[in-house]
Amino acid sequence: MGGRVDLLMGGVALAVLAATPAGAETLRDAMAAAYANNPVLAGARAGQQAVSEGVAQQLGQFRPTIGGQAALDQEMSNPGRFNDFSRLVTVGVQLSQPVYYGGRLQAGLKAAKNREISGRELLRAQENQTIFDTVIAYMDVLRLQAEVDLTTNQVRVLDRQLQASNDRFEVGDVTRTDVAQSEARLALARSQSIAALGNLANARATYERVVGHAPENLEQPQLPPLIPGTQQQAIDLALADSPFMLAAKSDQEAARQDVRVQKGARLPSIDATFGAGYTNFRGLSAAGAGLRTSGIDYTQNIGATLTLPIFQAGVQGSRIREAQARFSQAEQNTLSAERDTIESARQAWENLQSARSTIESAKIQVSANELALEGTRAENEVGSRDILDVLNAEQELLDARVTLVRAERDAFVAGYALLATIGRAEADDLDLPVELYRPEDYTSRAKRHWVDWAPGFDAQPVTTQVSAPATMGPPVPENVQQ
Repeated sequence: MGGRVDLLMGGVALAVLAATPAGAETLRDAMAAAYANNPVLAGARAGQQAVSEGVAQQLGQFRPTIGGQAALDQEMSNPGRFNDFSRLVTVGVQLSQPVYYGGRLQAGLKAAKNREISGRELLRAQENQTIFDTVIAYMDVLRLQAEVDLTTNQVRVLDRQLQASNDRFEVGDVTRTDVAQSEARLALARSQSIAALGNLANARATYERVVGHAPENLEQPQLPPLIPGTQQQAIDLALADSPFMLAAKSDQEAARQDVRVQKGARLPSIDATFGAGYTNFRGLSAAGAGLRTSGIDYTQNIGATLTLPIFQAGVQGSRIREAQARFSQAEQNTLSAERDTIESARQAWENLQSARSTIESAKIQVSANELALEGTRAENEVGSRDILDVLNAEQELLDARVTLVRAERDAFVAGYALLATIGRAEADDLDLPVELYRPEDYTSRAKRHWVDWAPGFDAQPVTTQVSAPATMGPPVPENVQQ
């Protein structure tokens, strides 16, 4: 059974080594790749472009519309005679310009602009989330690689321990029970190492999904100097700049303007109109039978149309009440977003402080367990400690080192969770080496695009697709010696 386990571990290790890239990748490199290639973020950008078109469409309500029509009528009064026919050609064009719509157009434009602002904030939230997901994926690969190092090193140490126990058993220095305990701990270490390798493979797959390529020799990063100094400062920054908070406020203002739109629908509307026409007639004269005539006529007209709602069967009143209810809902959503933001900022701050304290405790634990293991081994040499004491000390040291690795990962992730909560985990704040995507640029271009049939402009390009399957993981670096 031991040989089969060794073979399995060897196969996994070879797969890890075969997947080893030569280059190194920093966290900033991974963030930049995710910013450029993550399909969820790209989809959010495309969704924001659709929201931006709402502003362009609402602006179009203020502009004139032009329509035209043409007609051809031909009639034969006597089918037996070819010349007994008449033909009428009419061509016309009309222009209509909104003049007054009870304030509906202005309120609708304000609502569209506020929804566009809300969409920008939600896009910021998705960018923060994508960067945060990248941090989690990056740190999970580093953490699990370190656990692979530790568990693999533990297998080597316990394998030597078993060999030493067998040698001492041969000379009668220890019992068969001591050898069995060493074998059991070695089997446990091998299962832990295999589990760590499997977890690392899963983490690498997640990394590839988020970033767009497999991890390449990741480096231990440092937190940026953007962490607030106090919990209250974190709360204040979150309330001022949290994407969800700002989006909720914009949605509330949009709902307020929706009420004005519906109220304006009860007021009269005025449109200015202008038309021009062309008529060409050829046929039999009505005054004299058999006499043919023809003529061309040009017409122009200018006027105004007043539309006054008188009775709308209660529908418009219902729409007003609906808009008012939506506004009340938006007010409560803003209050809820404020409470959620405060809660998230406090939790992120406390998680960071807790992880930092855990790191300090874990360092002390590792140092104490290293000293305890050294002393236990020395006492075992003189017979005052048995093999089980040594095995327990080795396991406790492994557990302490794993705890430290996990605490360091948790502290780093908690730091970025705090940055995401206050809206600072963005490409611009982190100074990533990327071309920044600015949604307001698209909105500005869309507002200037008046002509329906003119060539348009491209939306967000399609992201780079991941075609290669996720690989197992990087090789085990330098051994951790006990």
